[in-house]
Amino acid sequence: METMHERIMNGKLFTDMCEGMPEERNDAKRRMIAFNATTPDTLEERFRIQKEMLSEDSGFVWIEPPFYFCYGKHITFGDNCYVNFNCNFVDDGLIKVGKAVMFGPAVTIATVGHPIRPDMREYMYTDHVVIEDNVWIGENVTICPGVTIGENSVIGAGSVVTKDIPANVIAVGNPCRVLREINEKDQEYYYRDRKIDADDLKEEAALRNN
Repeated sequence: METMHERIMNGKLFTDMCEGMPEERNDAKRRMIAFNATTPDTLEERFRIQKEMLSEDSGFVWIEPPFYFCYGKHITFGDNCYVNFNCNFVDDGLIKVGKAVMFGPAVTIATVGHPIRPDMREYMYTDHVVIEDNVWIGENVTICPGVTIGENSVIGAGSVVTKDIPANVIAVGNPCRVLREINEKDQEYYYRDRKIDADDLKEEAALRNN
């Protein structure tokens, strides 16, 4: 017979008040509260707590407090990710984030749901979320259980992502749908009619070094 932890990871119906799970969540909340209490003057402490609260397989990620989660250890980041403030990762199931992924403020990722039947709402199930390399998630996006977002794609602000999004597209809306593919124009323009200019980028680089 499977343990309850195994049932959770295998997507079966579960409840979470056994096998030490309440204690695990309480430990995670203590780390979360300590992390969210750090300041720009205590970055060393912030990174120490962050290393303890995320999956040990995580790479470098900059997370702006406050950041909220259930367990923390079920969240894996690739290198060079950025998470803006007020993000909520409901990680009863696994959340796997690739490299160089950016999250805007107030993004919610949910990996857990409940049966539709009212008499079974006490039960839960999980479906893992995967976000591939170089994805940009706009502010106030909600990503639902079981979703995979393909590499390089952009999810527009306020979207509710209920189904998989392919690679190399811009997707928006509720429910989130593909608006268009990332194309050659995106190689020339960074925003509307604002063109990417090599000389301007050299000026920016010079300022960056001051």
